[in-house]
Amino acid sequence: MPPDDKDAALFPVRFNGYWAMLHRPITPATTEAHVWMSFSPDLKHWGQHQEVLQARRGAWWDARKIGLCTPPLQTPEGWLILYHGVRQTASGSIYRLGLALLDLEDPTKVIRRSEEWIFGPSETYEREGDVDDVVFPCGWIVRDEQVYMYYGAADSALCLATTELKTLIDYILHCPNTASASQ
Repeated sequence: MPPDDKDAALFPVRFNGYWAMLHRPITPATTEAHVWMSFSPDLKHWGQHQEVLQARRGAWWDARKIGLCTPPLQTPEGWLILYHGVRQTASGSIYRLGLALLDLEDPTKVIRRSEEWIFGPSETYEREGDVDDVVFPCGWIVRDEQVYMYYGAADSALCLATTELKTLIDYILHCPNTASASQ
């Protein structure tokens, strides 16, 4: 992978014999960053690079730059991904989190994407620190239908947020169907 690449996460299964990875390559010529997917037969050689999720333009919460936060979660409805969006404001950047749902069999297909952010800096320890106004997930797990999301707050603290998996699934299933919108 190119040196200017970050926010990578592997899928825990193979697709047609290939490992899949979501990541965010950075192109020096632009200030935008999008989520890409690449495939590998051996976890060493990567190819079939393609953009999967674009940063939106304008005043969206995830305008300009987005990236992966955590590994995808396999659910009966699809692969649930948590991603961060960076919005540039007059007082600096704000990192917020949103969801997208990818097809179970072909994870290059985005089925749904949240229009609103679902988690953002609000507490003092999330708003003030080494880097203000940042919540950045480090990982998430599901135990007994409960989601545990570990995240960095203002680059100064490590925190834990919890919710029911059903809450996230219900939310994303009520978001716009991007699969039918692109057809």
